[in-house]
Amino acid sequence: MTSRQKILISRMIISAFFFVLGLTLPVEEHVRALFYFVACAVSGYDIFLSAVSNIFRGRLLDERFLMSAATIGAFVLGEFGEGAAVMLFYQIGEWFQSFATERSRKSISALMDISPEYANIEKDGEIIKVPPEDLHPGEIFIVKAGEKVPLDGTVVHGSSLLDTSALTGESVPRECSEGTCVFSGCVNLNGVIKVRADKEYSDSTVSRILDLVENASEKKAKTERFVTRFARYYTPVIVIASVLIALLPPVLLFLFGRASGTAAVLTASDFSPWVYRALTFLVISCPCALVLSVPLSFFGGIGGSSGCGILIKGSGCLEALAKADTVVFDKTGTLTKGKLRVSGVYPSSDDKTDILMVAAHAEAYSDHPISSAIKEAYGAAISPERISGAVETAGFGISALFDGKKVFVGNSALMRANGITPTEDTPAASCVHVAVDGKYAGFISVEDEIRSEARVAVDELRKMGIGKTVLLTGDSEGSGKKTGNALGIDEIYTELLPDGKVEKLEALLKKEKDSGTLVYVGDGINDAPVLARADVGIAMGALGSDAAIEAADAVLMADNIALVPVALKIARKTVGIARQNIIFSLAVKCAVLLLGIFGYVSMWAAVFADVGVSVIAVMNAMRAMRVKKLILSVNDSYSAVQTTPEKQ
Repeated sequence: MTSRQKILISRMIISAFFFVLGLTLPVEEHVRALFYFVACAVSGYDIFLSAVSNIFRGRLLDERFLMSAATIGAFVLGEFGEGAAVMLFYQIGEWFQSFATERSRKSISALMDISPEYANIEKDGEIIKVPPEDLHPGEIFIVKAGEKVPLDGTVVHGSSLLDTSALTGESVPRECSEGTCVFSGCVNLNGVIKVRADKEYSDSTVSRILDLVENASEKKAKTERFVTRFARYYTPVIVIASVLIALLPPVLLFLFGRASGTAAVLTASDFSPWVYRALTFLVISCPCALVLSVPLSFFGGIGGSSGCGILIKGSGCLEALAKADTVVFDKTGTLTKGKLRVSGVYPSSDDKTDILMVAAHAEAYSDHPISSAIKEAYGAAISPERISGAVETAGFGISALFDGKKVFVGNSALMRANGITPTEDTPAASCVHVAVDGKYAGFISVEDEIRSEARVAVDELRKMGIGKTVLLTGDSEGSGKKTGNALGIDEIYTELLPDGKVEKLEALLKKEKDSGTLVYVGDGINDAPVLARADVGIAMGALGSDAAIEAADAVLMADNIALVPVALKIARKTVGIARQNIIFSLAVKCAVLLLGIFGYVSMWAAVFADVGVSVIAVMNAMRAMRVKKLILSVNDSYSAVQTTPEKQ
């Protein structure tokens, strides 16, 4: 609890004490009035001062002015208890709002705690602490067990486990050793590591994340902007209406009486009941519930999502996510792991050659991803003396001598160029053909493995009623369709260059413009143009990816695409809560205002109605932070998928 909250609670207790004395003690009326005055002054002096200050700043008509006018009016009419109640219960409502805001800030504050306070460097044989801002790329710093990594860098000595949960929401520690890239904000759990700084502190992951969160509130949703505009016009209208309620009915009644010959003169007693109704109208009409709860709903949604590793750049992005009807995916690194693996070895029927061994030796000196996959699948040691004359032809494959025999390992074009006819009946989209001594020996299928969580993501989106899922990829038609069909994606577009992806996305945006928003999910490295063009761009696995953080509207810090439906669920829940608060606040206000105009509601009831609506709306807004169930539902689906065999 902050010191401001403690002071406010102390004031409310003192005010309530004098308020109860005024209600219960059998004392003279002037003493009772004194008790109420003290209660009002203690609880509301800052409200009065703020109202006066705002008048000189040109902000005359706000909720503090409304409360102050109603309180002063009640005291002028001799309704001391009701005047004190206005301020006391208004402050109670303010405290609830402050408490709720503090609660919703906790997840943000927890995120802020990832900011490192110092960096260790070695100087003259001693380890000294310096501000992270003082380090520059290329300098070496030391991270001890239990300390935060201060800057993005590369481990040059030592190994350890890193807790990345503050950044990614992932509870499982990550291993790091020499050559591993580490990111600022991670916590070193055990060993001592030496790291070479790769970026300035201002460009580091933690600094960029904190900047995103701190500036998220600047990007307001349409709902928030509506509330702001509404309050700007609503308050003056209410004040004018209150003045008319206080003056117009008694004047009209007097004129009507004069016309009928029953009224002689207009007195203060004629105005008194209508002034009371006008003051009651002012109290009821205070837009606190609306003005406080709607921004708090979005703030809570952003805070809740950041707690599970989803950074959303403002409430405008949340609102757009809630309207999502089309979700477009990149393939490599998004739906797939981005790492090729051998999925099958198919020697020709009349050949007994171990084509995996031949291919692994032929690919021995290549660093192509397909070569790495074949060597990893072979698993045994390569015998360099068995290979000679290896020549790699970009876009085709490799030719070499293996045990003195001429071998070709590559695509079908390489085979045909050397007079060899490869089989066309291949079960895989990508395959490596092998020929030995001019004779076709078979092929090896190589595939990019589909993520288990990709199945969960697409299934969850379908359950949520997402109208269409689309795959945009630069891969071949066979590879793209195989991945898309395995996941049940509705539309698949392949062999797209970066500009082709943007063109296809533009076409999808035109087609879907009336049915909702379009969300694009990419790995954030080569998808920046498409991420920026989509209604909402979500970059996944974006630790260290500047392009992703800059271009995307939301960033999944963990490399887990199953968080995409979680982000959409959080957005829908948040926007739903904001709308509930708008409808509830306006409905109650309108009903009680009508009752107040006709004198069926006292100022006591008005105070309780105003505070009650505010408290209920604020407590409802706090539900936006509760995202645990949303994450658990996706985790349960993920666990179910992991227990079933992978199907490529």
